[in-house]
Amino acid sequence: MAKTLSFTAVHMTIAFAVGYAMTGSAWVGGALALVEPLCNAVAYHFHERLWKRIESRRRAASSPRTLLNA
Repeated sequence: MAKTLSFTAVHMTIAFAVGYAMTGSAWVGGALALVEPLCNAVAYHFHERLWKRIESRRRAASSPRTLLNA
């Protein structure tokens, strides 16, 4: 859990720094620090679901067929 919290802090700090550097606004940097990681978390969820589907299809395609499966 400590590693996850540490990574989250680094991610949010970078998002803030990029937003602040690009706009000069602490408000924009703060908004990016909150919104961008949330968007990434949602995107990651769907990315993982897609890859599980792809992997299960690959397993099904590579499994040996028997008379019961045909």
